[in-house]
Amino acid sequence: MGKLWEKGIKADEDIVSFTVGKDYILDQRLVKYDCYGSIAHAEMLNKIGILSNKEKDAIVGTLNEIINLSEEGDFKILPQDEDCHTKIENYLTEKLGKTGEKIHTARSRNDQVVTALRLYYKDELNKIKELAKNFLDSLRSLSDRYRDVKIPGFTHTRKAMVTNIKVWCDSFIEGLLDDMDMVNAVIYMIDQSPLGTGAGFGIPVLKIDRKFTQKMLHFERIQNNPIYVQNSRGKFEGEIVSVLSMIFFDINKFASDVIILSEDDIKIIAIPDKFTTGSSMMPQKKNPDVFEIARANYAKVVSLEMRLKMLPSNLISGYHRDLQLTKEAIFEAFDITENTLKTISKVMKELKINRKNAEKFVTEELSATQKAYELVEKGIPFREAYRIVAKNLSTPSHKTPS
Repeated sequence: MGKLWEKGIKADEDIVSFTVGKDYILDQRLVKYDCYGSIAHAEMLNKIGILSNKEKDAIVGTLNEIINLSEEGDFKILPQDEDCHTKIENYLTEKLGKTGEKIHTARSRNDQVVTALRLYYKDELNKIKELAKNFLDSLRSLSDRYRDVKIPGFTHTRKAMVTNIKVWCDSFIEGLLDDMDMVNAVIYMIDQSPLGTGAGFGIPVLKIDRKFTQKMLHFERIQNNPIYVQNSRGKFEGEIVSVLSMIFFDINKFASDVIILSEDDIKIIAIPDKFTTGSSMMPQKKNPDVFEIARANYAKVVSLEMRLKMLPSNLISGYHRDLQLTKEAIFEAFDITENTLKTISKVMKELKINRKNAEKFVTEELSATQKAYELVEKGIPFREAYRIVAKNLSTPSHKTPS
C-alpha cells in the first residue's frame, strides 16, 4: 500500500525519508490512541449514514485487533509506513477492501493526528499526577519521621537560621501541590476534541456529529474553531512542557539540597549506598549521581520547552510540517519527567536523617536573630538589639551583614 497522500506519482525516496524523520518510531506509542479516535469516527459515520452497521462493525473489530497487536508488540511501523496513521489505514484497507477506504471520510490526517496526541497527552499527564503523588507521599513520610530534627537554614549558601526537617519537607510539598494545580489547568486546556475539523477549515457538505465523537472519546468539550485546532499545535505542547519544567524546578532544588546535606563533611542526610555510584579511580567515593541527574534534567526539560515554543513561531495560521517536530520534544519531556519522579520516589523511601550530625550543625550563631527578637520583646529597638547581638557573637565571621 502507498502513502495516504500519493496521487499516482512516485515520490523521491530521499525526500520521503527526510520528511518522515523519526515519525515511524515515535508513533509506535500513538497506535492505540489513533485507533480510539478512528473507532469513535467510525461510529459517528455509521450514525450519519456513511457506514452501514456491517461496515462499521468490521472497521471497529479490525481497529480493536490492531490495538491488541500493538499491546503485544506485533504491530510494527516501518519507515515505508510513514507513520501510525498510514499504517493503520493501510491495514484496514488490506483487510477490508473498499470498506477500509471509507474510514477517512470526513477527516484529515491533520485533525486525526491532533486527536491521537490529545488522548495521549491526557493519559501521560494523569500518569505524572500519580507519580507526583508518590513523591509527595515520600516527602510526607520523611517529614513525619524526622519532623522535630533541627537543621540549619541557608542564605547565600551560608548557615543562617534554625529550621527543621518538617519545614524543609513541607516547602517541597507545597511547591508540588502548586505544580499539580498547574497540571490540572493544562489538562483542562487540552481537554478539547479536535476531531471533525479536517485539515483546519472544517468538513464541507457532510453534516458530521462532533458532539458524538467528543463524548465517545471522553473529551470535556469541543474545540470549535477549525483553524485554532491547528494553531494550538505547539502552543498546547509548549504549555504542557512548561508545567513539567515547574515540577522540575522543585525537583532541582530538592536534589541540590540533598546533595549538599549529604556531603561527607555534613552528613545530615544519609543516602543508602545502593543508591550511590562509585569512581573508576577513587575507591572511597559514594557519589549522589541520581540526584545530580535529577537536578540536570531541569535544564533538559526547559530546553525542550524552548524548542516547542520556537518551532511554531512565525508560521501563518493553519497546519505546517514544522509542527511534526514538536512530537519528539514532548515525548522526551514526558519520558524524562516520569522516569525522574519514579526514581526520586524510590530513593526517598530509604533516605535517613542523622540526628546527631544535624544537632552538631545547629551552632550557636544560628540563634542570633532569635536573641535579637528576645531583646525586642523587652522594649529594645530592633536595630539596637541587632547591634548588641552582633557584638556578643564570639567571632567576627559570625556577624550578619546589613
